[in-house]
Amino acid sequence: MLELNPNASAAPAGDLIKDSSEATFMADVVEASQSVPVIVDFWAPWCGPCRQLTPAIEAAVTDANGAVKLVKVNVDENQQIAGQLRVQSLPTVYAFWKGQPIDAFQGALPPSEIKAFIDKVIEASGGQAGGGLSEALETAEAMLEEGAAADAASVFAAVLGEDPQNAGAYGGLARAHMALDQVDEAAQVLLTVPEEITSAPEIEAARAQLELARQAADAGPVADLRAAVETNPNDMQARFDLAQALYAAGDAEAAVNELLEIFRRDREWNDGAAKSQLFTIFDALKPNDPVVLNGRRKLSSMIFA
Repeated sequence: MLELNPNASAAPAGDLIKDSSEATFMADVVEASQSVPVIVDFWAPWCGPCRQLTPAIEAAVTDANGAVKLVKVNVDENQQIAGQLRVQSLPTVYAFWKGQPIDAFQGALPPSEIKAFIDKVIEASGGQAGGGLSEALETAEAMLEEGAAADAASVFAAVLGEDPQNAGAYGGLARAHMALDQVDEAAQVLLTVPEEITSAPEIEAARAQLELARQAADAGPVADLRAAVETNPNDMQARFDLAQALYAAGDAEAAVNELLEIFRRDREWNDGAAKSQLFTIFDALKPNDPVVLNGRRKLSSMIFA
């Protein structure tokens, strides 16, 4: 009996979909992602869920018409790469842009969530994704960024009227409510997300922002907390509270730096609370935000040290 390779592509267009190895990973992923985002699918021949996930990723990448590429890595044959990227379960999928991992997920996802993941990666790189409603979503995002949250909410709601499965619109509507200080309304929006897209990146990002918004309501004065940390640099709770207050005050970079300092001093403090909070902030910000890219790189250097 022939053993099927779950990562065999029927008809890859040029180098749109390819297999990679430790010898070619730098060129296939790091260098290639300087100009187009690259999805990296870590799989193994014995992995059942990989057989479900890989064909769906290939189809989504093909549908993106060159806006993103797919690289497949057999972890059994390339254990060093898998180890460097902390691949601990299969399948694991990373998205690279400008040589850096900007997003990831584990396990087999339904096609709708895979498409949402790839759309988010393409948009993070400045590309176009999503089809006929993408312009409306872009308009709503621009409104939200410019402070017109109420108008943005109306557009996001209109998109949902056309496409009730649009994860970007659900996430955007929740974020618009948060911008209007309507935290309860934002939470209600996220409770109504259809089960099929509940794990979509846009929904996860909105949930992270909601968690941070709720923390902000209880954040203490930055000056007092900073003084407490300066008095006792090993007071991890004060430093953690300072990070929350800094984020609430709009200084995400400073918040990340304080959390990294906690992790450097005692990575297991409070059951790894600093690392968990870092990932919440990373999820809440855009994947290509310099705060995210720099924070992930610094955290990785500490973990691998």
